[in-house]
Amino acid sequence: MKRILWAIQTALFYCLTLIAAFLPAALTHRLGALAGLLIPRIAPKRLAVVIANLNGALPFMKAHPLWDPAHPGTGELSRETFRNLGRSLIEISRLYHLRGRDIANIELRGREHFEAARAKGKGMICFSGHCGNWELMALAFGSLFGSGSVVARRQDNPFLNSMVARMRMRHKSQVIYKQGALRGILSALKKGNLVGILADQSVVPEEGALIEVLGLKAWASKAPVIIAQKSGAPLVPVFIHREGERQVITFYPEHVFSGDMSEEGVRRETQALSRYVENFVVAHPTQWYWLHRRWKRAGEAA
Repeated sequence: MKRILWAIQTALFYCLTLIAAFLPAALTHRLGALAGLLIPRIAPKRLAVVIANLNGALPFMKAHPLWDPAHPGTGELSRETFRNLGRSLIEISRLYHLRGRDIANIELRGREHFEAARAKGKGMICFSGHCGNWELMALAFGSLFGSGSVVARRQDNPFLNSMVARMRMRHKSQVIYKQGALRGILSALKKGNLVGILADQSVVPEEGALIEVLGLKAWASKAPVIIAQKSGAPLVPVFIHREGERQVITFYPEHVFSGDMSEEGVRRETQALSRYVENFVVAHPTQWYWLHRRWKRAGEAA
């Protein structure tokens, strides 16, 4: 029975993404925004999480130098968050079905930082978060740079997992699944490949370090710090954001580690990496995945 439900779920996913992929290109931005506004109606609990997260983080963000005082209140910030999510879903559907030129039209900024890290010949860890259209960025790595892997969780539905993996391979993008990922990551880096790690979601205490995220205590993954130190590969913060209907990927200078691998040293480096995500969120508050309960286990935002 479970396999039948998995098959139905996969077929439904394929049909919905196919319909989205064949929407008129000129209407992608507008229709995506409308689709995004349906999400809180279908899943009202996600809206409650977004509002709670925003309310908890706003005091920190408003005191941050990158905050724009012209930003609207929590209600409009949450609505625009869902609009951006809808736009991203339409864009990814088009890419999965090889429609449009979304990747070809991406603007790259800070490419000199990317080239400097790649010149070391040790592969590259691209550190990021669930910011902007992160899936588009993951696909872009393979298409633009010839090789790219991203660390992700394996889908519970094996049929859906296989189908999405095939779609990603069309863009030369590979997935390293989280369970037992270390060997795959080190192997990819040894070959000189890029490995994307999104490390901005809550983890269990056994796997993380307790840091501060947007002014609130949170558990964060130590994996990027440990992998960078073990492999010797440069770690470059990289983020994608939306400017109107244009996508921009920005590479920042390589993060320089202290070399202190004590428990406190790893915690400090984990905190330092989280600051890159914080800066993005404050600068682009409607382009982060606020739907996740980021502060669970360490104290909720509200």
